[in-house]
Amino acid sequence: MKIDIDVPDGVSGNWKVETFAVQDQELSQVISMFKTGRGVPGGTYKALKRGRTVVMSNTPDEISDFMSFVYRAKGSVLVNGLGLGVLLKALLNKPEVTDITVIELSEDVIKLVAPTYQTDNRVTIIHGDAFTYKPPIDKKYDAVWHDIWDYICGDNLEEMKKLHRKYGKRSKYQESWCRDRCELANRQGRYY
Repeated sequence: MKIDIDVPDGVSGNWKVETFAVQDQELSQVISMFKTGRGVPGGTYKALKRGRTVVMSNTPDEISDFMSFVYRAKGSVLVNGLGLGVLLKALLNKPEVTDITVIELSEDVIKLVAPTYQTDNRVTIIHGDAFTYKPPIDKKYDAVWHDIWDYICGDNLEEMKKLHRKYGKRSKYQESWCRDRCELANRQGRYY
């Protein structure tokens, strides 16, 4: 699966959006955190980097990480973490999604990515922290997605649990990026 995004290449502060290519015959381990055989088929992709760390890309493996959430999402959706907006674009392709609120901690990421998506009146992007954001008092979400981590590791589980508790009474359904892999890594005492 591929989701093409229109976010232009650019730099803001320590953040960068850049296009990269993988040759057709190459199965590249583009993101070193994946030691599970995840690779990238040939093609042209976008990456969001903080310094030298790839935080997000629109590679098929990263897209597959959130597709079960996209499938279930409808109505009012909250997304913690903007990234490149790949999830946001997938959600905007669903007419049954009525509104999307995105909470993003980095002003630089917002400067780079938000203009691409703010033309859709269903999108509200807020500069804020997922842990301290206070939704409007009567607001309930049909689906909530949490993706604020750079790496898949067991260390993320406590923050995931905290976010699930925080938004549990305000949502019908929620998921965190690669929670199942983080739980496995925690049990096995390793990072991916």
